[in-house]
Amino acid sequence: MSVIKPFQGIVFNPKKVTDFSKVVCPPYDVISSDQEQLLQKRSPYNYIHVMLAKTDAKHGEDDARYQKAGVTFEKWLKEEILIQDKKPCIYYIKQEYRLIGQKYSRMGFLAVMKIEDEKVRIHPHEKTHAGAKEDRFKLWCALKAACSPIFVCFSDKQKKVEGTFQRKISQTKPFMDVVDDDGTRNMVWRLEDLKLIAEIVETFNNQNLFIADGHHRYEVSKRYRDMMLEANPGATGEESWNYVMTYFTNIDSKDLQIFPIHRIVKNFPKDISFLENIFRIDTIKRKEDLAVLLAKAGRNEHTFGLYTKKGIQLLRLKNRSQIDEHIKEGSRDYRSLDSLILKAFVFDPLGIKSEDIMYSNKDLEDCFRQVDEGTGEAAFILNPVRIEQLRAIALNGEKMPPKSTYFYPKALSGIALYKLT
Repeated sequence: MSVIKPFQGIVFNPKKVTDFSKVVCPPYDVISSDQEQLLQKRSPYNYIHVMLAKTDAKHGEDDARYQKAGVTFEKWLKEEILIQDKKPCIYYIKQEYRLIGQKYSRMGFLAVMKIEDEKVRIHPHEKTHAGAKEDRFKLWCALKAACSPIFVCFSDKQKKVEGTFQRKISQTKPFMDVVDDDGTRNMVWRLEDLKLIAEIVETFNNQNLFIADGHHRYEVSKRYRDMMLEANPGATGEESWNYVMTYFTNIDSKDLQIFPIHRIVKNFPKDISFLENIFRIDTIKRKEDLAVLLAKAGRNEHTFGLYTKKGIQLLRLKNRSQIDEHIKEGSRDYRSLDSLILKAFVFDPLGIKSEDIMYSNKDLEDCFRQVDEGTGEAAFILNPVRIEQLRAIALNGEKMPPKSTYFYPKALSGIALYKLT
């Protein structure tokens, strides 16, 4: 039984939508309230109208917004704003972007992945929240479709999947070519050749697959599958709801980026002198030096940047042996997470609760700005989780705390939908 297979995606109709940049959007869980308003106004067919439908007088409040999303989705299908591809295929996605002046090009593809109950091949790495899962489950039920993919990493050291693209597809014109609001160029091609698809599917035999993003959506897909199994006792196991739409990319690629998620503390104590017993504390004079010094120190030490209106400091943990004294749960890989160390050595002793913390996955200027403007009183700057850490923790069967990783760039929503019935 194959762990992945092609599918007949529901896509925007180029005869009705001439500019795809106006209708695609980021994943729902990274959209700010300001960005949401911009996307709502960008086009009446922007995917945000389905993915994050707004209530109105006709549909009322609360759960009725899911009903509204379903009505909008059906209307777009009826008007052929959205159409279903005639043949099963996989959707190659090439993303070109720049970071700190360096150009990157990440290759991936959309397919559907078999849902499994035991963590035999598919390994999540992050804990989830019940509220977020309930929200997406209600939307999935209203649409009878998965409106955005989960994000999974697989190993392809020989670059077989990318090689197929270079040999057979790269010289053809993509059916979608858009630059998103982050400046990333997203190009999408269909691959319909069943022989080539079979070669890609074979690459996944006996593979460990790591969920990078979309842990909530994966659990929602399992819940939807369980609901359908209960309603269909004679199911074969190959019905569409036994699979989850997935974006796959190579974990061995240098173009796979993990960003840190920084912590902004709303109310921060004035007296933090006890930290001198735990950390070596250095004062940094210039904001622009923090990123380089943090990364350099983080190669061998657990290191954090601290920014308040008093200035910038670099905190380096003095003694690694203290970790086992303060953090009892989990493997050594798990206990080495900077987010856990920050909580155990700083937030818990200071009595800082989760509701006192905001998160930023943007550049350091956003953290500085939030403190300067008074949104928060302190910003803790973290180094990113390393790929080796993620792989080890997932294979241990452990899950990181929420807000541990931010994979970049994200796979756009609106490239394709997956019908669950």
